[in-house]
Amino acid sequence: MSEKLDELLSAMEARLNADVLTLFGPILHGVERKVREALESLPERRRKLAVILHSGGGVVEVAERMVTVIRHHYSEVVFIVPDIAMSAGTVFVMSGDAIMMDYASCLGPIDPQVERDGKLVPARSYLLQYERLIQKAKDNALTTPEFAILQGYDQAELHSFRMACNLSIELLVKWLSTFKFKDWTLTETARTPVTAETREARAREIANLLMDNERWGSHGRGISSKVLREELNLRINDLEDDRVLSSLVRQYFELGIDFMVRNNLGHFAHSREFL
Repeated sequence: MSEKLDELLSAMEARLNADVLTLFGPILHGVERKVREALESLPERRRKLAVILHSGGGVVEVAERMVTVIRHHYSEVVFIVPDIAMSAGTVFVMSGDAIMMDYASCLGPIDPQVERDGKLVPARSYLLQYERLIQKAKDNALTTPEFAILQGYDQAELHSFRMACNLSIELLVKWLSTFKFKDWTLTETARTPVTAETREARAREIANLLMDNERWGSHGRGISSKVLREELNLRINDLEDDRVLSSLVRQYFELGIDFMVRNNLGHFAHSREFL
């Protein structure tokens, strides 16, 4: 099975004229070291890297470290999402110069996941619940059980959650305006020059929309390429425009998931010299 994975990865590299790095699984501490090993194992590197990402989310600080490693080695990065890249995965994807998805692929709200009582919880959702209880207290509408819940909130923890939300937004703004929007030089309608401030303002608008849990209804809700294009006005390349590449990615994705299940792996990283 590993030989077939290598074969498919090699075929994708040839099709894309790029090195390929695959990351499947949660974005947790330690994954950034695998990324470094996978890239440093390559005796020769192309200018361009394609990252095939499948992740339900994780820790945004780890995503930041992975971007630092990747951008140390590559000047051009394209992300390919065969299925999902949620939460911190969405923030990570926004560090690319281009994003490729098919009609069924999904990104997600960027509400960061933070560790609480040994579990990952969506920080913004937690803060929203606290803010609702505070408002009910101001309106003298708080029930006795709700008062007990409110008393249980840790202010230092709430501050760390707010900081995590701010970090997700600031990273997305920085990466979108620096990489994804770098070739945006003229506005589409008025054809006026696009400034750095315009790029940053547009990136912040997208970041705030992706952080808005009220808009999406759920931290785990998928946001399709169609919605990203039509509602967020974000350019997403259609993976299905290249049928050969699309077929290779699908075959690789299904085999990679099977490989993880058979080997009881929680995470999977692959380059042509690392598995």
